[in-house]
Order: sequence, then C-alpha cells, then structure tokens
Amino acid sequence: MFRLLLVLLTLTSLNGCGSSSSSTTSQTPLPDDSSAPTPSPTPPTNETEACSALPLTGLSASATEEKAPFNASKAIDGDTSNASRWQSTGTNSALVLSFDSDQQLGALQIKWYDSEARAYRFSIETSLDGESWDTQRSNINSNTQLAGFELYSLPALVTSRYIRVTPFGNSVNDDNAIVELQVFNCTEGDGEISSALTSTTGIDLQDWYLSVPTDNDDSGTADNIGETRLQQGYTNSEYFYVGNDGALVMRSPTRGFKTSVNTNYVRVELREMLRRGDTSIKTQGVNKNNWVLSSASQANQDAAGGVNGRLRVEMAVNEVTTTGENFQIGRVIIGQIHANDDEPIRLYYCKLPSNNLGAIYFAHERRAVATANGEKEEIWVEMIGSRDSDANNPTDGIALNERFTYVIDVEGDTLTATISREGKSDVTRSLNIGNSGYDEDDQYLYFKVGVYHVNNSANEAESAVASFYSIENEHGS
Repeated sequence: MFRLLLVLLTLTSLNGCGSSSSSTTSQTPLPDDSSAPTPSPTPPTNETEACSALPLTGLSASATEEKAPFNASKAIDGDTSNASRWQSTGTNSALVLSFDSDQQLGALQIKWYDSEARAYRFSIETSLDGESWDTQRSNINSNTQLAGFELYSLPALVTSRYIRVTPFGNSVNDDNAIVELQVFNCTEGDGEISSALTSTTGIDLQDWYLSVPTDNDDSGTADNIGETRLQQGYTNSEYFYVGNDGALVMRSPTRGFKTSVNTNYVRVELREMLRRGDTSIKTQGVNKNNWVLSSASQANQDAAGGVNGRLRVEMAVNEVTTTGENFQIGRVIIGQIHANDDEPIRLYYCKLPSNNLGAIYFAHERRAVATANGEKEEIWVEMIGSRDSDANNPTDGIALNERFTYVIDVEGDTLTATISREGKSDVTRSLNIGNSGYDEDDQYLYFKVGVYHVNNSANEAESAVASFYSIENEHGS
C-alpha cells in the first residue's frame, strides 16, 4: 500500500508513549521566492516488489529552459515542498530525465506546483539515444481534483534511457512547474493513485471537511478541503488517499503546517460538518453545523444540527513513531469530540517500540473544573493496556495493521467509549460528564476522525498512518 522510499533513512529506536492534552485560482505568474517550509517527508513505500519507483542512483535531470533558482534537479530531489521545483516559462521548454543505463519504464507520477488551482497540459516522450524520440502520450491535462502526485501511465512498458516531459503552460498562464517527478517500472505506479478516483470506500465525506499539512493558499496554516470537494473525489497522494484494500488512508508527517498557530502538532483529520456543504451556515456556533447535549437548554437543542452523538469507526493503525520524547513516542489520536475550545474526549492509540501490541485510552477535559495551577482538569481512562511511557506489552493489545472498531457515544451526562474486535469481547468504559460544563448555552460539539499526530519530537522522516474502512456519525433531534 505504501510507496517505495526514494531515500533510505536510518532511524534510531527509543522507548516511550505517554500522553498530554493537547483554493482559490491565482491570476498571477508562479512566485519567484525560494523560501521553503519544512520539507514534507518522502511519500510512503509500496510493498509490492514487482513494481517499484526507479532509484535516484544514475538518474539526472536537465531542462531546455529553467527559471533560477528552480532548476531541473529540484524535480527529482525527493523534496515535495512547493519551493523545491523545476520552473520555466513558455511553451517550448522541456524537462529531460536521463538514466545511466536502459530502463523498463511504465509510468510517471508528477506533483505539479499549485495543482489544485491550475491544470497543466503536457506530453511525454521516451528515447534510447536522446536524439530520436517516441511520443508515448500527448495533450495530457492534469487533474485539479488531485493534490500531491498524479499518475500518468504509458500505453505499454517501454525500454528507454531518456524521458522528456514537455509542458505547454497551464490554465492560468504560460508558466510550467513540476515539484517532484517519480518514474516507475510498471504502468500502475505505486498502486495508490490509480485507484483513488475509481475505488469507493463507502464513507459519506459530504459530512466532513479535511485538514492536510500543506499551505497551498499561503495562509501560514494547514489547508482545509471542504465537504463538497471531498465528496466529489478529492485525494492527496501523500496524505489522504485510497489504499490497495479500499480503505481511506490518512498519513500525517511529524513536521508540516498546523491547523492554527496555537496547536503544537500536525494532523490529517476530518472535522464533522452537519451543514453538508451549505456554506450559508457558519462553521462555528450553536447552529445547524454542530450538535449539543440533551442536557443543554431546549433553545440550544432547537438551534443545533443534532442532539447527542454516536461515532462508529472501523480502522487499523498502520504506522506510529519510534523516536522522540518518551511521553510522545508511538502515540496518535484517532478520534475526538471537540467543543468550542475543549475536548470532551480524545481517543488515543499508542504502541511502544519495545512492544508488539498497542494500548487504547482516552482523556476527558472538564472545562468547568480548574486545577490548582489554573489549567482545566483532565480525567484519563485506560481501556486496553497502559498509557505509561514504560508500559509492558499490553495483554490483548492491538497490533499495527489489526482491524478494530471504536464507538464514541454521548447521551446527556453519559460518555461511553467501546472497542470491538472480531472474536473478542468488547471493551467499554463510561464516564459521567454532567459537571464538565459542556451543557452550557454557548457550548457546541462536533466529531473529529483521523490521524492527529501528537509527536512533534520524532525523527522528521517518521509518520503516523491509519486506514479507515468505515466512518459513521449520527445524532438525535
């Protein structure tokens, strides 16, 4: 399911777990500034040995025209941040990749600059000698529904030493810009992108918007993908895509743009949107986009989009970190109920590098109760295993890639979390939240699902990855 790493990295394993709280189309040319955010990690690897990305060893890039400092070599440097790109102006420039020996070629995967706001038109040619060229595909248009990499398969496998990509500008201007280009020895590429728009997970994404750790709108914070665009088939080949088994995969790097200046951690996460694309309804507030508790006032219940809530998610955690601060290693938040500023529940999965199995636990913030130092009180509830940073392998814990289902259910003053697995007894924990302050008149609630990567001290190459097979949310009236 994961893409072959173009750069091999050696990671140092440490022990630890723990817990804590926690596009608009431009009409201007591509920018010339080369200031770069922290580069995104290399995309995930593919486990299928028969198909792989061709190695960077022996591969070089040149161009008939380039706009400094965006030279051709930046299109194959493994850096997927926008500032690392090849750029040219005009319709007669081309990017040429050269191998030091003949290679079997089957597909290209290209990450275009600002791909969600502009469509690029281009052709692909191959050559054995760099002089006589065979056209493999012509007049191709990039897909603005895709962020990250896009797959372009050749009509058939071909033996060649050179590949030439000739862009003809884009839908906004005459600029050409490729952030990163990968070459595969098979026509299906890494097997992720080709299936992204044709496969269906059965998840109703009209009820959610997505945060991804990119900043294509230059806001300084993570990009948000609205509920209607999600439902139309948006994918991001680095962070949000359909896996080989049909699951919706979310991958969060250790570094990247965050949802706000006040948060410490990167995430790839869905936020519940009961308005279902009706942008006349505000995102925040006691309104038809959010829900309230049945213990709230009748006026709040009448104004809200629902009363009480139940979230059911079938998933598997595929990767967690193995490096960083002890209390952060191996942990990821996979589900939440969020209020205005606080969190009635944060559900954690955590697997230590020394353990084969992972633990499940959750935190509840009591917004109405302050501790001695003025912070909100938190209640921690262990469900499977321990949240300690030096915990032993949890009895009957959950392994990486093991499917399980969690249910978060809140009715009035009772919050319940349940973990279910086939062939095993359910694990259920309930908590009375009647004195936590979430039934007050200004308080509204919404579910969040995804990979909230609460380790900002790990090796930059590490990621948190999870596969989601089913996401179901429901509310009373």
